[in-house]
Amino acid sequence: MTDQFDTLRNALPIAPIKIATLEGCKDFATKVNEHLVEYRHTNPTQDLQNIHYRGYSEDSYMVDSICPRFGTGEGKGMINASVRGSDLYIFADVTNYSLTYKLFGQENHMSPDNHFQDLKRIISATDGKAKRLNVIMPFLYEGRQHKRSGRESLDCALALQELADLGVSNIITFDAHDPRVQNAIPLIGFDTFMPTYQFLKAIIDTTPDFRIDSDHLMIISPDEGAMGRAVYFSTILGVDMGMFYKRRDYSVIVNGKNPIVAHEFLGSSVEGKDVVIVDDMISSGESMLDVAKQLKDRKARRVFVCTTFGLFTDGFEKFDEFYEKEYIYKVITTNLNYRDPELLTKPYYVEADMTKFTASIMDSLNHDISIEPIISPTGKIQKLLKKIQK
Repeated sequence: MTDQFDTLRNALPIAPIKIATLEGCKDFATKVNEHLVEYRHTNPTQDLQNIHYRGYSEDSYMVDSICPRFGTGEGKGMINASVRGSDLYIFADVTNYSLTYKLFGQENHMSPDNHFQDLKRIISATDGKAKRLNVIMPFLYEGRQHKRSGRESLDCALALQELADLGVSNIITFDAHDPRVQNAIPLIGFDTFMPTYQFLKAIIDTTPDFRIDSDHLMIISPDEGAMGRAVYFSTILGVDMGMFYKRRDYSVIVNGKNPIVAHEFLGSSVEGKDVVIVDDMISSGESMLDVAKQLKDRKARRVFVCTTFGLFTDGFEKFDEFYEKEYIYKVITTNLNYRDPELLTKPYYVEADMTKFTASIMDSLNHDISIEPIISPTGKIQKLLKKIQK
């Protein structure tokens, strides 16, 4: 953090920070705001009397924003404070299904489409008066519909282009399913961040006997798509890596996808080793649990599951069963998206907190300095490993 302060000292903020958040992301944004307030109240390097630092050190950067709805289900966005001349950050969690609204007297749960529409409403409510618009969308809207196979829509590309047309300058997301979607908006800032360091720290903090060497640990990719994450994780830790590949039945479509026939393992022996499975999300969790069981059948010691987004669309019953059978030891997800409160009570669940990391991203962007040191957690991981060795 000292290096970060030294860099910030030589850079002026482009405008006062303001934070507007959709209802579904309010808890996360509030914690980010608290970290940002702490950063700037404890940073002695800035001359707060200088006009360039107007609004720099505040007790809160959040502005009141709401999206009320009419009885027909139609809505509107409202910002109840001035954002003129500000560097505005708008938070949106498109996966928060816990929120509801009335539609002709019927209770409806908010879908990703509803959240994205509300995001556009809040952008519209700024009336073009903010100096810069930034969207922090941890789970990228329609990120799984990132490419075309046959006569299909390109939802993610269309959504990104829509935000660009609305005047958004930067889009900040985490562990995008396929970062190449940024090709749809080549002139707009698009940054996707990985929680690798936070995963490792969460495991170390909750597992005192966790040993990081090639004799005791192995990193596993559950499929071809997660190879990049696993390769980075294994390389920085200096341990072996293995992977599964999904054999699918392409003659059948079930729930919009081809069912998995089997998981084939490629790699060295996992016998007696802790294994860490890394992926971008747990949706239903079916394939992840199958991978965990196969690793235990191959005599792995403990199975740690690390995913950025824990969606658990089919509930927790199967995870509870696999924990009782010792197929899984820990499930680590971030707090970037809404999680059912029941999940937080599970004995196998561990949270990787991303709020402080997000605040540091915002602080750097606000000063228009390079975020490369933040994107790459290599240095932080190496410091953590040295601390463990001592």
